[in-house]
Amino acid sequence: MEVEAIEEEGPSSQSELPHNEDLQEQQQPAYLQESAEPAEPVCVDKKAVDKLTEGLLTHYMPDLQNSKRALQELTQNQLILLDTLDQEITKFRECNTLLDLHALFTEAKVYHNKLVNIRKEMIMLHEKTTKLKKRALKLQQQKQKEALEKEQQREKELERERQLIARPAKRT
Repeated sequence: MEVEAIEEEGPSSQSELPHNEDLQEQQQPAYLQESAEPAEPVCVDKKAVDKLTEGLLTHYMPDLQNSKRALQELTQNQLILLDTLDQEITKFRECNTLLDLHALFTEAKVYHNKLVNIRKEMIMLHEKTTKLKKRALKLQQQKQKEALEKEQQREKELERERQLIARPAKRT
């Protein structure tokens, strides 16, 4: 290409070989290369500029408007997705709350059953103590009755013995 053409034109000394920067400048299109010469001012007709601007706008504006609409639609869809995601997160939180609430009710039911069992035991113990008190009272009354009967029996025996004891006859 151009490098080969330069090599064919001149002697092959290293000092005359083009530098890497020169190669890059030569490979770039002409409108991108900076020229060492000052550019001449270019006179452009205002109507031509307006027409070119209008043409450029009419050429690219539909695509830009379509892109703008597509971006707006994507943004709207993204907002809808974010709202939906928030709703799903809320549902999961409520579900976890319900699971926690269910566990709490299960635990409350267990403790309620324990309380019911304790209450039944207390009622049973109260009934037993009441029966024992009645029995103790009956036994105490029976012992008192027996003791009273023994006392009365002993008094009768003492009285009988007194009556059986011989008395000296009175002298008249």
